[in-house]
Amino acid sequence: MTGDEELAAQIKRDYRQANLDPKTRALLDHAVELTRDPHSGSQEGVNRLREHGWTDEEILTATHIIGFFNYYVRLAEGLGVEPEDFMRKAAG
Repeated sequence: MTGDEELAAQIKRDYRQANLDPKTRALLDHAVELTRDPHSGSQEGVNRLREHGWTDEEILTATHIIGFFNYYVRLAEGLGVEPEDFMRKAAG
């Protein structure tokens, strides 16, 4: 979205070390929480996003995207689909 390739590389390596604004970092933290524990989508988690300026509509949209992505990853893993070379995690 920004065209900043260095920022994209930082996010790909570890978003927690990337130069991100607190609002974006909060959303990425939420995505990780939902991925690791679907029950973490508590009211507390939603309120944290609201405190960072996310609207209910944006939170809903993000949660849909996070859920769909997790579904597709599990589907691919369950079927033994191998990622294309460009999709593999960068070393480092």
